[in-house]
Amino acid sequence: MSKLLADAKNWLSDSIARNRDRADYLAIRLERAEGTDIFLRGNKIETLSEGVSVGGQVRVCHKGGWGFASFNQLENLQERIEEAIAAAKLVGEEETILAPVDPVVATCELPLSGTNPRQVPLASKKELCDRYTEILRGSDDRITTTSVRYGDSAQNIILATSDGTLIEQSWVDMEMRFGATARNGEMVQTGRETTGSRKAYEDLLNLDEQVRGATGRALEALSLPPVKGKTYTVVIDPILAGLFVHEAFGHLSEADMAYENPDLLEVMTLGRRFGSKELQIFDGATPQGHRGSYFYDDEGTPATTTQLIKDGILVGRLHSRETAGKLTEKPTGNARCLNYHYPPLVRMTNTWIERGKTPVQDLFVDIKEGVYARNWLGGMTNGEMFTFSAGEAWMIRNGKLAEPVRDVTLSGNVFSTLADIEAIGDDFYWDESGGCGKGGQSGLPVGCGGPSLRVRNVVVGGQG
Repeated sequence: MSKLLADAKNWLSDSIARNRDRADYLAIRLERAEGTDIFLRGNKIETLSEGVSVGGQVRVCHKGGWGFASFNQLENLQERIEEAIAAAKLVGEEETILAPVDPVVATCELPLSGTNPRQVPLASKKELCDRYTEILRGSDDRITTTSVRYGDSAQNIILATSDGTLIEQSWVDMEMRFGATARNGEMVQTGRETTGSRKAYEDLLNLDEQVRGATGRALEALSLPPVKGKTYTVVIDPILAGLFVHEAFGHLSEADMAYENPDLLEVMTLGRRFGSKELQIFDGATPQGHRGSYFYDDEGTPATTTQLIKDGILVGRLHSRETAGKLTEKPTGNARCLNYHYPPLVRMTNTWIERGKTPVQDLFVDIKEGVYARNWLGGMTNGEMFTFSAGEAWMIRNGKLAEPVRDVTLSGNVFSTLADIEAIGDDFYWDESGGCGKGGQSGLPVGCGGPSLRVRNVVVGGQG
């Protein structure tokens, strides 16, 4: 294998050398990936497969225009280079502006702390899924549908660019998703759990309590009253806080969203205040051990940690080399692609709100009537507007947790919501369950984190 990789590096380097003077920028990314995909719906096997894929991509920029081509056979590389160069020259009419980065020659591997899932037999992974299916089903006949999905992927990437970069980078990623649907007459409720890791297969082995939680929430919700829809002061747990900072704010921090949208660029003006002095928001691939962590992005830019909001003020955004060049800012190492079929886009990595100073129990003080929401079922964003569904929720009455309620959705404008954060808890939790989607590239591993938050003026949907 090492000889094959050395041969591939030499081939890519030679191809770059032969063609570097034909365009302003040339990058070739070669990828080998192997993985497992298992999906059980009830006791029925929907998917049970292992596979290996090898392919690559060519990206060319000339006079500001981009050309892209993907390939599965290395012997066809020169043909794909010709196609990408022709496409770039066909659309290029301006100036190529890419923020400079120092060329890098490196070999790096994200370390595992335990067993590599690629060393675990397929039969053992299937047995694990079967065991979790039985836990989901339990002994309650009101559970009508269960689902278990397992996936792992080991990727090895070689990137060569006309700037002189030659990087080999590899990692392993794992994810499991669980769902249970309960029915009582016309009432139907669902509980979900998701987890992921880039550390060890062992991280997926002892999830019994988490899986039971999905079933328990679905069953309990059958008998819960719906929340009364209105505007409340809301306390959200760290999982929902992580989802909020990723979905509602993080995507707006991706600079390609801004420079292509003058109105959004005006809203996201650096130096503008969005929250209290306690509010700190970051994104970065440098924190180790998370699903959005790596050494170099898919343009060869070193990973960084970028502070997006400092003391409540917008101070940064996420960049590729192109967006950084066009906005005359520094590249942040956030150009990522799902695999060789797609060009890199500006994507989040690990996004988090820094922990605050308020003890969690004090977040509830003086709330005469409010809602405490934990975990998530789903959500959507549309520009600066968001709607999230809580996995479980309780009413807050006179500063204390009261009766549990169901069908809780939280809606609002992200900028108003940031300004309405009244207090930030002193707890913190990393959620490794994220698979981000953008530009047709869904399932890109990311991490989200945050503390509990107290937010006023949140529109809570429910029964009118």
